[in-house]
Amino acid sequence: MKRYLTTLFVGLSIISVFVGFQFDVRWNGIVSWGLACIFLVFAAYFTKYISNDSKERDDPQNII
Repeated sequence: MKRYLTTLFVGLSIISVFVGFQFDVRWNGIVSWGLACIFLVFAAYFTKYISNDSKERDDPQNII
């Protein structure tokens, strides 16, 4: 489940920026870009849970 959090946080950052563009409120630009940066930091953190299948394929000891 944790490997899907990267995609979720990238999507949330995109949504927060688009929603920020739709509303014309005083501090909305700063808030939406701030949320987008926070979401991208979390997305970068959760990339360590994405499995690396190429390492298993290239391992010479993994020959069947």
